[in-house]
Amino acid sequence: MTGTLPHVVALGGGHGLYASLTALRDVSETLTAVVTVGDDGGSSGRLREEMSVVPPGDLRMALSALCEDTAWGLTWRDVLQTRFDTSGPLDGHAVGNLLIAGLWQHTGDIVGGLDWVARLLRAKGRVLPLALDPLEVVAQVERDGELCEVRGQVAVATAVGRVTALRMEPVAPRVPPATLAAIAESDMIVLGPGSWYTSVMPHYLVGSVAAALDAASARTVLVLNIAHEDVETEGTERIDDIRALRAAAGGSAPAIVVVDSSHAADDGLLDEIRDWGARPLVASMLADGTADRHDPRALAGALSDAWGMLGSDMARR
Repeated sequence: MTGTLPHVVALGGGHGLYASLTALRDVSETLTAVVTVGDDGGSSGRLREEMSVVPPGDLRMALSALCEDTAWGLTWRDVLQTRFDTSGPLDGHAVGNLLIAGLWQHTGDIVGGLDWVARLLRAKGRVLPLALDPLEVVAQVERDGELCEVRGQVAVATAVGRVTALRMEPVAPRVPPATLAAIAESDMIVLGPGSWYTSVMPHYLVGSVAAALDAASARTVLVLNIAHEDVETEGTERIDDIRALRAAAGGSAPAIVVVDSSHAADDGLLDEIRDWGARPLVASMLADGTADRHDPRALAGALSDAWGMLGSDMARR
């Protein structure tokens, strides 16, 4: 079970999901992205508030990562990513956010609107939202020995202190049937990398999606972040990320956890992964000239190795 990957579902949001999709697009026969919809900042936050829609920004990023590698696809990708620079109300809005929101208004169908943009980009895969309702991330943060509640993705991502608990509101959002079907029908699921509390963990905080991931745990691969550049996990280690996700996932554990070689010697990390019931896979994935970014080719190689490990596990059953 090596070589080209069959149906892969990648979950996450923002730049982390963009990295995993970039890695997977040329090694997967069928690729589906499931994107968190909790963003409340910038252009996405303004459209979310004004139109009462799910924030389009991370969905736009995922679609852009999957564009056809031709002049047509790359041009439309660049147009979607272009932001207006004006002295008026359009300032800061991404063209793609407006296009997606316009399609939603025109079609009345969030999933259908995303499929239309995918056709425009001639995308090598499909992009689906985690939920059909805008989600709000609510965190309990410990700061100077006291607990406080922080609401909203931007606030949680920049909060000073240590996140000790996390939940999503609404508690039971509407989830597209296509999202649950993609998880159920996948051959491999890739979760992460990305902002841990606002892009990775939310998938386990939506009941029906958590249940689908639990059922698919034997074919799930978790990719850990590299370094400690993200503000929301400042002062913590990768082992803390694992412990936080273990708490959110209940008894569910991925089959494999991909760890960058720079963290292989982190105190207790590999033992924590094994204690969770997962198998660690160590690979060198740091992009040259960066402190915390995965190199797409190296990540693709690691995920191909993970697919081979999954095949070996299935063959033994």
